[in-house]
Amino acid sequence: MGQVTLRGIRKSYATVDVIKGIDLAVQEGEFMVFVGPSGCGKSTLLRMIAGLETITAGDLLIDGIRANDQRPADRGAAMVFQSYALYPHMTVAENMGFALKMAGVARKQRDEQVGRAAEVLRLGELLGRYPKELSGGQRQRVAIGRAIVRKPKVFLFDEPLSNLDAALRVNMRIELSRLHKELGTTMIYVTHDQVEAMTLGDRIAVFNQGHVEQLGAPLELYNRPANVFVAGFIGAPRINLIERPPVSGAAIAHQALWTALTSQTSTDAARIGLRPEHLHLAPTGEGIAATIALAEHLGDVSILHLRVDGVSDLLHAKVGANLPRCEAGQSVRLLPDANWALPYDANGRLIE
Repeated sequence: MGQVTLRGIRKSYATVDVIKGIDLAVQEGEFMVFVGPSGCGKSTLLRMIAGLETITAGDLLIDGIRANDQRPADRGAAMVFQSYALYPHMTVAENMGFALKMAGVARKQRDEQVGRAAEVLRLGELLGRYPKELSGGQRQRVAIGRAIVRKPKVFLFDEPLSNLDAALRVNMRIELSRLHKELGTTMIYVTHDQVEAMTLGDRIAVFNQGHVEQLGAPLELYNRPANVFVAGFIGAPRINLIERPPVSGAAIAHQALWTALTSQTSTDAARIGLRPEHLHLAPTGEGIAATIALAEHLGDVSILHLRVDGVSDLLHAKVGANLPRCEAGQSVRLLPDANWALPYDANGRLIE
């Protein structure tokens, strides 16, 4: 089991509302990711599920049983924090088995459960080491192992990879994905990193100021973001958001871009969203005039940041590295793929 249901969940500190009525169902065996900017309420909600924060209003159900007033130890949830929080004077095996020892589990059974968890996490050869003898990635695996031995219904991860360097984060994402498939246990994962969210989650809940802006599969959020907040948060480089040109006095390039973008979509839009990979360089004499403000050459692709006359923000284009090298100050022509244009109304909502 491991189904988590949130019904009208709220959290307030005095007169400040932090969580503003969350309704959400996490299915058994699902990998759910909470993503959003700092201060949006995602970690607070996770701590409420764990029992580390009280619930101001609403119902938390775990496997259909109301858990609002249950002790954290009785909820069947195990939490992995951003900090490894390992006991420095204990070996890996002792750290992993400490909660079982405190629960009165017999030594033999304890060793068996630690051994099985160590095998899953590939920690067998490290059981006799101390935390100071481990790398950051190994310490995080020990922290996860400490949760696994408890055989929880639900794993709760609070930004567990943020202390690791870029290469280790990639490796740990692979390990967590493998672990989820192997264990089949429900996992709820909090992060501000949209790459982690996109690569790990079966579904993603995008948080903003205490509520969920959109819930869906990663590609659903990427291809059909429900509003401009989700559109701007998911995806790197950021999506291009082009405002409707003024009725009179619009720059020629701005008007031409808008006309091209709205050729396949709603003409009632207040702004149009277009992903950088759908903004192409056009042959000489075609397309819309632009000037390169900055070119980032990343090896397999180049990211061009472009000025278009009349458009207030820089536009971003992701182009193949096989094209002729582009540099700052260079004049180019742009060809937007209108089939991928996303129309948004004056309130920032996607026009379906």
